[in-house]
Formats: sequence, structure tokens, C-alpha cells
Amino acid sequence: MVTFDIQKLSVWLGSTQALKNISMQVQAHEILTIIGPSNSGKTTFLRMLNRLNELGPRFRREGALLFDGTDIAALDAQIVRKKIGMVFALPLPLPLSIFDNVAYGARMHGVRNQKQLRAIVERSLQEAYLWDEVKDRLDTSAFKLSGGQQQRLCIARTLAVEPEVILFDEPCSGLDPISTAKVEDAMVKLKQRYTIVLVTNNVKQAARVGDRTAFFLSGELIELDKTDKMFTAPQYRRTEDYIRGKFG
Repeated sequence: MVTFDIQKLSVWLGSTQALKNISMQVQAHEILTIIGPSNSGKTTFLRMLNRLNELGPRFRREGALLFDGTDIAALDAQIVRKKIGMVFALPLPLPLSIFDNVAYGARMHGVRNQKQLRAIVERSLQEAYLWDEVKDRLDTSAFKLSGGQQQRLCIARTLAVEPEVILFDEPCSGLDPISTAKVEDAMVKLKQRYTIVLVTNNVKQAARVGDRTAFFLSGELIELDKTDKMFTAPQYRRTEDYIRGKFG
């Protein structure tokens, strides 16, 4: 089953063409990892999937980007961002308690029953592999959590509104190896319920968690294949050179 169907997608941010004629699909319940050097179009592509790019000035798009069979531009932007959540590189907890951080989105969407909110918070924290670490201090400030815990809290906050897709933009770039492993464990578990697209500058992370991997370079999609195949027998020399660290 296809979640996103992208055909001949080109994107301009001002006078800069950030994406060039991208055609690919994202399958349901997979982890698609996107790798490539800086300024290769990875984050621009990710932000296209929940319409964040259009918030900037002089945005222009050509080509098709279908979400569940419907052009994403024809859908209400608020609904899109509820169904397609995003976790950023820098964890940004709200200046609230742990509980209220997770419950925030559910409240925004009309959930008021306290028993229901507590169930949502517990489920979301469990899915984010954080429940056992915070269950006895839900009323404390989110700012008292470590960086890795704050990132998993942001994942839980995204999960609380029950999206269909989770976009991760280098979520482990500032985390230590132990925290990174917990986030990766959460991703692998979450793909049973969600479709995941992960932008990462860490090719080893892509190899660990990706079902398929896309290699972007200068706004172009160079190669897309099953991760184990790409990392052992890439089709193109540029892909092999990047994976082996010869540039980027």
C-alpha cells in the first residue's frame, strides 16, 4: 500500500531550485531513510510531505505529490499536519509539565476528558520508550529532562494526536549513543502502526533502521532501493562514494 506517490516533483524556494524532478513512492508501514550531503534537498523533500515549505515566501511547486491518493495541496493544511507529524532535530518541549506537553495536541483537537487524556499520555509515552523513566514525575517541568528524553517527549507529543505518518528530520543529531539507540528502537517499533520517513546524516543509522533508503544529491534523487542492497551493492558510483565517506 502506497502512502505517498510523488511524480516529477520540482520545488523552488525563492530563486533556488531545491528539488529537481523527483519521482518515488513511500510505502505504508516502512521506514524510508533519506541520506545525502548538506544542501542535497533532503529536508526540503521531508517538509513537502506535510506542506511546511509553503509557509515560506516565494515557494513554487511543479509535479504531483499524492497522499493516500489525493493531491496534498487539495487537503486542509491543518488536517495534513495532524495526519503527518514531524519531529525536528532540536527537541522543543513546551514550557509545561511532561503530562501537559504530551496532552497539548489532544486538547487542541478537542479532548477534554481527563481519564481519556491520561490514557493518551500513557500510550504515547510508552510508544516513545519514555514512560518508565517519567511515569512518577509527570507533573514536573519538561525542561528537567535530558536532551534524549526531551526528544522522546517530542515524539510522544506527535504520537498523541494519532497521525498516520511521522517525519523525522535528523532527530538524533544532538544525542548521545544511548539516547540514539532508544529513539531508533522506538522507530522500529512504531512502523507497525505508522509510516516513517527519516532524514539522517548518519549513514550507519540509515543502515540500522531503514527498510529502504533514498540517496539525494544536489536536489536530485540518485538512487532508491532496499537498504541492505544499497549499502552492499549500490547501483551508482556516486551513491557508493557517499556511503563510503568519500564526500559529504
